[in-house]
Amino acid sequence: MPTFDASNSQAEACATYKWYAVAMLWWIAFFNYADRQAVFSVFPLLKREFNLDTVQLGLLGSSFAWVYGLSAPFAGAIVDRLRRKPVILGGLHVWSLICMATAFSRNFGTLLFFRGAEGLGETFYFPASMSLLSDYHGQPTRSRALGLHQTSVYIGTIAGGFFAGLIGQRYGWRWSFVVFGGLGILLGLALNKWLIEPNRSSAEPRPTEPRPEGSAFLNPTALLLMAAFLCANFVALVLLSWMPSFLHDKFNLGLAASGLTATLFVQLASMAGSPAGGWWADALRGKMPGGRMLVQAIGLAAGAPFVVLCGWTRSVPLLIVALTAWGFFKGIYDANIFASIFDVIPAEARGRAAGLMNMVGWLGGGIAPVAVGYVAQRSSLSAAIMLTASVYVLGALLLAAAVIRVHSRSSAA
Repeated sequence: MPTFDASNSQAEACATYKWYAVAMLWWIAFFNYADRQAVFSVFPLLKREFNLDTVQLGLLGSSFAWVYGLSAPFAGAIVDRLRRKPVILGGLHVWSLICMATAFSRNFGTLLFFRGAEGLGETFYFPASMSLLSDYHGQPTRSRALGLHQTSVYIGTIAGGFFAGLIGQRYGWRWSFVVFGGLGILLGLALNKWLIEPNRSSAEPRPTEPRPEGSAFLNPTALLLMAAFLCANFVALVLLSWMPSFLHDKFNLGLAASGLTATLFVQLASMAGSPAGGWWADALRGKMPGGRMLVQAIGLAAGAPFVVLCGWTRSVPLLIVALTAWGFFKGIYDANIFASIFDVIPAEARGRAAGLMNMVGWLGGGIAPVAVGYVAQRSSLSAAIMLTASVYVLGALLLAAAVIRVHSRSSAA
């Protein structure tokens, strides 16, 4: 990698550095998701040690999501006012320390506290990183850049799921958190030299929608996109939180095998779907203003039948097929989560928009782990997973409404 000094104005003009920035943030996002995924692979160990029921286990997933979501608007406002680099690296150090501290939990209350606290640390990352990368990547490459960055989420989830289960199986669940947290701190120290803060973009196309009175960035299309993200995140959190236990209980897989199977096929397929969705969305956005949203709607609609199949099947090979297809279409949606909303808001409000979007998606979606735990107690985990397909369908309809709205306003103009 070429050496760039923060005072060197050529760094921002360098055509290759914007991709180096994607690569550096890729590794931070990797640990962002590995740390949060680790707890789900050791659910059986936590259940046994702390004598937890399914609702309490669900609360461990929901507590993270609720704190993450509640903190997101504050994080977004901070991101729009401060330099993004210290926010990103500071957040990495904070959540890594909290991840390590989780190992000292001695009861359910302490464990629940640290899971919520980790959500507070991690909530700053995505508003800051999406804002920073969008200043390096304009309309022609934005979906591809954010889609490539999104692949870190999938690899981090696989690594968190597998290695947490493997370490927990061999050395106890506490060492999983010590290892992931310690590596995150080392990464932050290494990247402090290389990550460069870009100038905030001032040469952006005007948003498709005018700014409504009394708000810098909220408009009906943005709200539709946020509501769709709530639906998509609801289903994603079911996958992240309950699939390892589902495989362990239904198919009698070990902890490491459950954690790997629950993440590997979905996330690798999402890694293929995300760049494909980014490329497709960049191409379609050049032809129609709602192109990115249309790609997202197709991703959710096509993924819904495979969510049903995941909960219904009793065959491991068929389950793997369903997880793979679900993951591919999930990746197509994920690539454009922030690129789509950045099409309909002013550039200076990206941090706040991303923060509010995370709040809506994670507060609403955060109901999923405990809701599924509740349904599973009264019916079965299979039935609870199948029911979430309806939430995907609702998300696709909301995105279709956003496409129609953007197209009609563009035609009227």
